[in-house]
Amino acid sequence: MTEAEAKPSNWNIPNALTTLRILMVPLFGWALLQDGGDSVGWRVVAFVIFALAMVTDKIDGDIARSRNLVTDFGKIADPIADKAITGMAFIGLSIVGDVWWWVTILVLVREWSITLLRLSIMKNVVIPAAQSGKIKTALQGVALAGLALPLRQVDGWMDLPGDVLFYASQALLAGAVAMTVWSGYEFYREAWKQRHALSGRG
Repeated sequence: MTEAEAKPSNWNIPNALTTLRILMVPLFGWALLQDGGDSVGWRVVAFVIFALAMVTDKIDGDIARSRNLVTDFGKIADPIADKAITGMAFIGLSIVGDVWWWVTILVLVREWSITLLRLSIMKNVVIPAAQSGKIKTALQGVALAGLALPLRQVDGWMDLPGDVLFYASQALLAGAVAMTVWSGYEFYREAWKQRHALSGRG
């Protein structure tokens, strides 16, 4: 069997799920921003879309690895889909006033700079996902999902629980920002080490 024959097709379930996540991004942003972010119903819809995107991210990765369906398209599109949906969440939540803009700018600069660097060097340098990056992703996902909910838009008996969950999500987001900075530093450090080692061999 030749290399071309052994190469999995781009037409597979993991890549379909990745494409679906990309298509979810504008729908999520539209739902989140309805009525300036004050619509309880649309905030719930936004939460459901975001949660589905996070679930499909886990599922498509597991399927691709377990069934040897990792493709060049998937390697490029998967991180783009991840950063697009979380980026839309940060931007949308900043627009409605639930996340500070400096937090959004810091996270987006880190995420997209590392994504672009990873894509530019992935043929020569392979940097596995570090534990700090996995923690960052988990904290971001939970925090953004929580903040997408209408926690401060509800009235009555939900006032206090909503406030508690809102500030708990903000605390998780603070942890995510700290891990974002640290994991970014670890990535650049590892990339520099590997590039330096390659140049030394040359």
